[in-house]
Amino acid sequence: MYRLFALLLAAAPTFAAVQPFPPAFRTQMVDTNGTKLYVRAGGTGPAVVMLHGFGDTGDMWAPIAAKLVKDHTLIVPDLRGMGLSAHPDTGYTKKNQAVDVAGVLDHLKIDKADLVTHDIGNMVGYALAAQYPDRVTRWVVIDAPLPGIGDWDNIIRSPLLWHFNFRGPDMERLVAGRERIYLDRFWNELSANPKAIDEATRQHYAALYARPHAMHDAFEQFGAFTQDAADNRALVASGKLAMPVLAVGAEKSFGTAQADDIRFVATNVTGAIVPGSGHWVMEENPTRRASS
Repeated sequence: MYRLFALLLAAAPTFAAVQPFPPAFRTQMVDTNGTKLYVRAGGTGPAVVMLHGFGDTGDMWAPIAAKLVKDHTLIVPDLRGMGLSAHPDTGYTKKNQAVDVAGVLDHLKIDKADLVTHDIGNMVGYALAAQYPDRVTRWVVIDAPLPGIGDWDNIIRSPLLWHFNFRGPDMERLVAGRERIYLDRFWNELSANPKAIDEATRQHYAALYARPHAMHDAFEQFGAFTQDAADNRALVASGKLAMPVLAVGAEKSFGTAQADDIRFVATNVTGAIVPGSGHWVMEENPTRRASS
């Protein structure tokens, strides 16, 4: 587990703009679970699925993909309604989005994979591992809680997380044409070093989130949290995950609480901390080895 995460951290240059995936990767729209996901895939060897969160797309994983593609098969989708994936009106529960990802694996004829996730990707990742435990061999989960699990009821009361309930037609009108301003709030306030998220990175993601329906669907990701919490409680009641899990918190964000949270849903959990970083670990401090 630590070797995999060490490769992840060593792969990304410090303070680098979003970079393209290596030429070895192919991109395709994959029909799955009633929608279409934009998927980057490349390499040979053991499979690794990488799931992004809000404020990013699958593009965040490009530096890691360039490193791991030498001896792994990488599968990097944009989640439902995000990035270059399709924008269905419904289906934003994380349990349903896990079915999206399982369908991508079916399409690519991949039976099992390691899982690397961040932010909302953690939530989809847990639902994937819980519903398809025989398909997830290991899980690296990075800096975000799971709805309904652990200290969730207190977490959602944090003033920093007001965006969980910021949605609806009027909120969408407020943000329309101002996507960059809205996203800057996340990059600035949830980071330890806002300068680490450089101008090119901010422009790149702001343009993607300004695409038609993109911000509406991002809000739908948060709007599903109440159902996600109920789903997660039901999933964990049926049994904890048995595969090895590396729970990585950022020192200036979830910290050790990341591992504490994941121990509610998994039995074989190792905790680690990315020093000197806020929530955006790939942008803020990608070259420092996580410590246990």
